[in-house]
Amino acid sequence: MGRLPRKSFPPYGIFHITTRGVERRDVYLDRADRLAFLGQLLRAVDENGWDVYAACLMTNHYHLVVEGARDLISRGMHRLNGVYAQGFNHKYDRSGHLWGDRFALWQVRDDEHLHATCRYVLLNPIRAGLCRRVGDWEWTWSRFGLDPS
Repeated sequence: MGRLPRKSFPPYGIFHITTRGVERRDVYLDRADRLAFLGQLLRAVDENGWDVYAACLMTNHYHLVVEGARDLISRGMHRLNGVYAQGFNHKYDRSGHLWGDRFALWQVRDDEHLHATCRYVLLNPIRAGLCRRVGDWEWTWSRFGLDPS
């Protein structure tokens, strides 16, 4: 079964968003790459009125938990992924797609689901073996703090 069409989601809500590198390749090769991505993310937040609950940059993908208008999330994600990919390709003298499939989107249904989703995002680097504690991974952020319990 394919993904649900974007229009099947409510026009406004809280969403868990993720995008993975093409062929699961790394999309951040150094600290400067992550900072460049975060700069583009902040621009998307500002331009599209997003409220970010949690974020985590892994090595070959990222997670966001964002509240906003569905159409503005789609517009912002298109720009975020596109502008970052262009800069990455220029920096590393490469061409072609950086990201795999289109970004994945899941609706967060209620407060309990929001807590579980943010917890999932915060624990992602631990599950991947990148660190032992949530606070050890520099590229994870939550407006609820770093305690995923």
